[in-house]
Formats: sequence, C-alpha cells, structure tokens
Amino acid sequence: MDRPDTEATMAKFALIFRGGDAPGSPEEMQQHMQKWMTWFQGLARDGVYHDVGEPLEPGGKVVRGARKAVSDGPYAEAKDLVGGFAIVDARDLDAAAEIAKGCPTYEMNGFVEVRPVRPMPPDRLRRAP
Repeated sequence: MDRPDTEATMAKFALIFRGGDAPGSPEEMQQHMQKWMTWFQGLARDGVYHDVGEPLEPGGKVVRGARKAVSDGPYAEAKDLVGGFAIVDARDLDAAAEIAKGCPTYEMNGFVEVRPVRPMPPDRLRRAP
C-alpha cells in the first residue's frame, strides 16, 4: 500500500471484526495470532493504522433504553459477535475495504465490517473547564 502523501486526503475508517471460528489447538491459535500481528505491523508500516483498537473479551454488559437497564450480554449469534476493531486511514470507503481484505479473519470464516468514522469538530472534543 502506498504511504499517504497528505493526511488531508485521508479519512478514518473503523474495521469491525465479526464472527469466525476458534482455532482448534493452542499451536493453531498462536499461528493465527501471529498472522494478525504481522497484518497490523504491515498496516503500521504503511502509515494507515492508528494504533487504536484491540480484541474484545467475550461477554460483557448491555445498557439499554431510557431507563438505562443493564443486562448481561451481548448475546447474539456467534457469527455476529464483535471480536475486535481497528481504526485505519484510507482515501475512501473502497480503499478501506481493500485494506480489510488483508485481514486474517477470513481464514476462520470471520468477516470485517468497514465503516466511515464521522469526524468530530475539535471544539466539541475539548473538556469543559
């Protein structure tokens, strides 16, 4: 991948990793994780990885509705569970999808959802005094 000439022409995209089968043995797990690390290192070398994003642990809590009810979860079909995410730079959605094609998740029947990140005006991100 070509290194971006200017950041002004790039946008941020979230790569959301979903589903996938678990590797069978500890050795297979280690090999698969090494593929992920190699992929992320390549994205970083290409200057498109924001070093933002991590794998997620299974389970958690869901807070829902106006009453902010808390329940255990999320409980979706395994193929729909979010396993992790990363933030990358790309010139457009098609270029971000091309970046996602290098992800090792496909080897385990996973998939990647590619979503544009909506820019927030810097003044909205400042903390109140």
